Amino acid sequence: MSMSKNIARLAVTAGLTAALSFGGVMAPVTMAFAADGATTATNSITIRQDTKNTDATNPSKKTQFVAYQIFNAKVVDGTSTSDKVVSDVEWSTNVEPDTRNAIITAIQASTGYDSTNPKLPTENPTAQDVAEWMAANLQSASGVVNNGDLLDTIAGLVKGTTPVTPEGASEAKFAADTPVSFKNSGYYLFLTDDGSIGTENDYSNKKQTGTSPIFAVVGGSAVEVSEKIGIPTVTKKIKDDKRRSDWADKADSQVGQDVQYQLTGTVAENVASFDSYYYEFHDELSAGLTAKEDSIKVYAGNNRASVEEITSACTRVVKNGENGAGQILTVQFDDLKTAVSNLTKDTKIFVEYTAVLDPTKAEKVTVGGEGNKNTVKLIYSNNPMSNGRGESVPDTVRDYTYALKLVKQDHKTKNKLQNVGFTIQATDPDDNADGSASKGKYVQEHGNLDENEYEFFTDENGEIYITGLDAGTYTVHEKTALGEYNSLKNFTFTISTQASGVDSLRKTEEEAQNVTVTRTAETSDLVILDANQTNGTVNLTVENKKGSNLPLTGLNGVTFTWIAGGAVLCIGVAHLIRSRKQAEESEQE
Repeated sequence: MSMSKNIARLAVTAGLTAALSFGGVMAPVTMAFAADGATTATNSITIRQDTKNTDATNPSKKTQFVAYQIFNAKVVDGTSTSDKVVSDVEWSTNVEPDTRNAIITAIQASTGYDSTNPKLPTENPTAQDVAEWMAANLQSASGVVNNGDLLDTIAGLVKGTTPVTPEGASEAKFAADTPVSFKNSGYYLFLTDDGSIGTENDYSNKKQTGTSPIFAVVGGSAVEVSEKIGIPTVTKKIKDDKRRSDWADKADSQVGQDVQYQLTGTVAENVASFDSYYYEFHDELSAGLTAKEDSIKVYAGNNRASVEEITSACTRVVKNGENGAGQILTVQFDDLKTAVSNLTKDTKIFVEYTAVLDPTKAEKVTVGGEGNKNTVKLIYSNNPMSNGRGESVPDTVRDYTYALKLVKQDHKTKNKLQNVGFTIQATDPDDNADGSASKGKYVQEHGNLDENEYEFFTDENGEIYITGLDAGTYTVHEKTALGEYNSLKNFTFTISTQASGVDSLRKTEEEAQNVTVTRTAETSDLVILDANQTNGTVNLTVENKKGSNLPLTGLNGVTFTWIAGGAVLCIGVAHLIRSRKQAEESEQE
């Protein structure tokens, strides 16, 4: 049999190697001449799902693939398990003449074609000719099919043909990790099924991504390959105002205080396979937070210490959520590959912005409990062979704030006292390096701080309830007492999130937020600390004792009274002595 009929080395691995980037389990197939007529036609292949491509919300869900046959051929095993020997190569009947010609034209127009030897025949190249050329010239050491590569172009052309339905199946698509067989052996292209991982307009909860093109020889013993994917991830951090704090998963803040957030997103490991790369941060703030749109800054780089600012290359929007939900902040790139110079799989995108626990939304600020949540996810191009999009696994941080419930009552009767006025001052706040931002400021109606005093008055239940407090020490001053009661001397209370040196802030929604509270007072018996400090609320009971109801009290008044009384007494004694002296003089006369 002639050399022209016994195809020597359709190394098929040209494509196979390219397809097996990022940890493929099968070694490159080598070329060998086939013996006449020998074949072992199981035609079986299994595509292994990458462990990173698991949908966390549905771990058993498998990626779906479709197969396209490029060449029919006889395939037998070579001298090793990784070798395939290919012969009698013909175009697949699914590859129409127009597609065949487009593949040949793409080869002839490819970079470096003029230097290849041998070239394709000038007229009417056969499937054998094309296969031999691909085997000789498209072996890739890295195995990566990048966008614009000739294999990428061929994959795009072949995708327009009719997919092949596996034996015994009712539809063309099939699941990862499940062996499938095909009627004909030969050279195949495998792609992720577009509809199974999300489209440009329907990507909600689509947390799987598509593979770069997989080229493989099917025939002889069973073949096993791995999908070539990359799953972007996103993390979110918040910076506490506590001294020497760094980016973390939780913080505590005062209402009205600026809160710093940082988002870090990665890109797909196979980002080079994409023609364009849509990329969007979708950040949902809790209802009590308000983002400052003009504070949004965006950077790109392999690490935060060495970045380029790309803020102007993206669209930044802050809008209100529906039905009273919190704001939604988005940072959107229509094509990250044009926005970032030298974008690689190692590039990270950083977003930093400021939000505030808004005093105008005080009723929506969450006290204790699950905290004021802030959740981000990525929406990104997830299929290099389509315009599909997917979502990343979301990441959440929490900003905690606390409340004070002060109850005023009679020391003896325990009756609740209404219209008693208090001011509350942040005397040792938990912010900045020295607390200078808040130190000495007064708590206002909605928990925010200001230079001016704000007086809280107890209601008919004798209660004052204040939300939006940060950790730290506060001084309570009873400014307005009821007429028959003595005013209570100033006392302090401290909110701390440290318990025995261990941070007691809770990260899970199921757990209530507990705080450690201490209080001091010269009349400590009149300031009662409730032992049950749960859900981020400080519970204090403050008692008053009834006084003399005299208009003048204290040392100065008493001293004045005694001085005045002494003067009257002296005048009276002097008058008595003088009268007696005059009487004695009259008797002597």
